[in-house]
Amino acid sequence: MNFPRSGRLGIVRLSLIMLAVCATTTPALLAAVLPASALSEIKREELPSTVSPPADDDGSPNAVPMPDPIETPKPSTEQPASPEDNESPAQVDPESPAEDGSIARPHINPDEPLPEVVYDLTRLPEPVRRMRDLIVEACKSGDIQKLKPLIGMGDDATQLSLTDVEGEPIEFLKSLSGDTEGQEILAIMEEVLNAGYVHLDAGTPQELYVWPYFFALPLDKLDARQRVELFKIVTAGDYEDMKQFGTYIFYRVGITPEGKWAFFVAGD
Repeated sequence: MNFPRSGRLGIVRLSLIMLAVCATTTPALLAAVLPASALSEIKREELPSTVSPPADDDGSPNAVPMPDPIETPKPSTEQPASPEDNESPAQVDPESPAEDGSIARPHINPDEPLPEVVYDLTRLPEPVRRMRDLIVEACKSGDIQKLKPLIGMGDDATQLSLTDVEGEPIEFLKSLSGDTEGQEILAIMEEVLNAGYVHLDAGTPQELYVWPYFFALPLDKLDARQRVELFKIVTAGDYEDMKQFGTYIFYRVGITPEGKWAFFVAGD
C-alpha cells in the first residue's frame, strides 16, 4: 500500500512515540505480567555475582576441606603400671635392654612415692663406693686412659652407648668429648658422680645405684633447689629440650651392688 509522503512521516513519528512509551513502561509492565520467580531468575542471570556462595557442610565440591590436624610430639614416657604389676616406682634393667637395644628407662609410677634422693656416700655398699671413688679419681687426674681398667672388656664391659660401640672404648669416649684428650667428658662424668643418687630395685637382680638422681625423677617434680643442681650438669637450653621427653636424658652412671660399673650413657 502506498501512503502519501506526509502520511509516511506521520507513521514514522507514531512509531517513534510508541517506542519511547514502551521504553519507559516496559519494566513496570514486566513486573506486572511476569511471575515473581521468573523475575528473580532474570536478575540472577543479568547480575553476575562476585562473591562465592558459602561452602556446604555436606562434602559438596564447593566445600573447603578442613586442614589436617597438627600432632605435637608426645614425650616418650612409659605408661603407668597396672595395679597388678608388683614393681617398684623406678626400675632399670641393664641386663635386659629395651626392644630398641637401649637400657630400659626407669619406670615411674605417679601413684607411688618417688625414689629417695641420697647424698650420703656412707650409705653406699663398700663395693659401690669404691668403684664410684675410683671413677672420680680417674676423672680428676685428667688422664682418660685411667678409666680403661674400670671399664673392663668383652661382654662384661661397661655400656658406653645405647647402640653398639665400634673400636676401643677409650677412643669412643674421646670422640664424645669436645676436646681431643677427652677431658670434657671426664669433667661431665665427675660432675654426674658428685650429684645425689638413687637406689633402684633393691633386693632384685636389677638392683642399681644411679647418678644423678634426675635419671629417676620426672622433670616436673624437681623443685627450685634441684633445678639448680641440674644446671650444674646441663644448660638451660638442654633442660628445655628435655622437657619434650619429660625426663632427664643426659649422661648418667649406674653401678651394681657388687661394684660393677654397669653403664655411662646419654640419650633416651
